[in-house]
Amino acid sequence: MPFALYLLALVIFAMGTSEFMLAGLVPDIATHFGVSVGTAGLLTSAFAAGMLLGAPTMAALTRRLPTKATLLGCVLVFGLAHVAGALTPDFTVLFITRVVAAIMNAGFLAVALGAATKLVAPGATGRAVAVLLAGTTVATVAGVPAGALLGTALGWQSTFWAIAALCVPAAIGIAAGLTTRADESPTAEASAPSLRTELAQLASPRLFLTMTLAALVNAGTFAMLTFLAPIVTDAAGLSQWWVPVALVLFGVGSFIGVTAAGRLSDTRPRLVIVAGGSILLFGWVALAVFATQPVALLGIVFVQGVLGFAIGSTLITRVLYAATGAPTMAGSYATAALNMGAAVGPVLAAASLGSVPGALGPVWVAVITTAAALLIAAPVLRLIAPAKGKISTQS
Repeated sequence: MPFALYLLALVIFAMGTSEFMLAGLVPDIATHFGVSVGTAGLLTSAFAAGMLLGAPTMAALTRRLPTKATLLGCVLVFGLAHVAGALTPDFTVLFITRVVAAIMNAGFLAVALGAATKLVAPGATGRAVAVLLAGTTVATVAGVPAGALLGTALGWQSTFWAIAALCVPAAIGIAAGLTTRADESPTAEASAPSLRTELAQLASPRLFLTMTLAALVNAGTFAMLTFLAPIVTDAAGLSQWWVPVALVLFGVGSFIGVTAAGRLSDTRPRLVIVAGGSILLFGWVALAVFATQPVALLGIVFVQGVLGFAIGSTLITRVLYAATGAPTMAGSYATAALNMGAAVGPVLAAASLGSVPGALGPVWVAVITTAAALLIAAPVLRLIAPAKGKISTQS
């Protein structure tokens, strides 16, 4: 894989850490600004809203700009937003910086996913996506706990400064070392289809159904992940200290999942989606049944991390293949599918919390969304694979 991909993964690691780090910083931020914990928690909602808006908006606004310039601009503004957040004495300003950072995050990921297809040979898109998404999984394993420890030791602002500092070598690396086929050919972006033509691709059954499938699988994964803490403490009866252990197990599993799916998503997508999806569904049911058994719970959480991210990253890859008619917007479609699942899943899970004892409502949400995904998988697979079964790199 080209070294430039790992530079992009470094930025995605920093952005992933920023996205999830507030979970351990909200009480300190609330105290610092003299607001309630609930109000401080709105910073998470602000980031989610920015992510949903950022991918299509940034992709549309920057579609005629060079890839390198767009990625570099996103990194610089993202870093400056964290500097402003660390320095501001005003909670409203901090709120705005989170929205700006999220828009840059989504815009970077959308453009980076599109750039990944230009950095590698045809047929290697899945491996490139795996490298990029590994940045997010490493953030959940190492970045978020490290950020929480740093914030506890030196104050919540120190975590913001650390994220900004990570952006410096990443920006230098992108400026010096990123070259895609589009950058080598200045007319490539100008010759892209019109925005209307690219948006019309959303009406394609192959693209629409693949995006829907990706959103459903990710909705289940993030429904459970968001409420893993009460599942560990209420259902399994473990102490709060076991929550980080469960999160790390899930994070390690997710890293293994995206890495293992790197090659398979290009060459054997049906194996990953059908076989992996069936086991994933069985795993969610097993998690609900054995949640009261701590050892079983932790083991299943690890396995579901592997499967959830293996299937999710495979489907993100298939969205990129399905959107080949939208070369400048394909990355935003993949990002939108991921973020839609990440946004809707936790909302459904939150609504289910009081309906099932032991905080297991989110797990049953994962069962339902995964089952729904499997129901529509058959028509999707017929559209992404030739009838003889050999996977085309253009499908």
